[in-house]
Amino acid sequence: MSSTLVKLFTVSRTGARAITPALSLVNQRFAGSAPKDGYIYVNNVDPSMELSDITDRAAQTLFVTEILRGFGVTLGHIFKEPATINYPFEKGPLSPRFRGEHALRRYPSGEERCIACKLCEAICPAQAITIEAEERADGSRRTTRYDIDMTKCIYCGFCQEACPVDAIVEGPNFEFSTETHEELLYNKEKLLNNGDKWESEIASNIHADHLYR
Repeated sequence: MSSTLVKLFTVSRTGARAITPALSLVNQRFAGSAPKDGYIYVNNVDPSMELSDITDRAAQTLFVTEILRGFGVTLGHIFKEPATINYPFEKGPLSPRFRGEHALRRYPSGEERCIACKLCEAICPAQAITIEAEERADGSRRTTRYDIDMTKCIYCGFCQEACPVDAIVEGPNFEFSTETHEELLYNKEKLLNNGDKWESEIASNIHADHLYR
């Protein structure tokens, strides 16, 4: 064991002695090929002493040119059409796929569309929808309770995509801020009123997007 360690130590010492002259030779070659006096200092340029150049440097030092350029940009934008709109008196266009305030829709006859399949309640990732249903005398199922906690809703649109009869939708309204938490706990009556109010816009948006659904 000791003889093996001695051999390894000897080889390592020999290898180190063999490598050292090679490294010194490389350093000498690189040092000789690029003498210090041969470097080019690209930033070491003597400033021009002409009157125009001196004036430009003085103006830049005193920020006069920068201020004038800023005034020029400001004056140029005064006469351009503004990029903003005068909200809330003006409103920008909305996509047909915009997901805003929820609404429950009715058929043209006035009958509510919801068939209480509870697919929207099952697919809601935020568990914001609560539905209770019962069977009618004619055998159809209708909801007796349809609640949405708007403070939980993440506006993913899964409820609208899951609904087989386009009953629950996210309409175009985005201005429904309230002062209390309770006002954002929507019940069935509130949702049906939203549907009656925004039915024309909702129907046109669904028709515009029907090719992609």
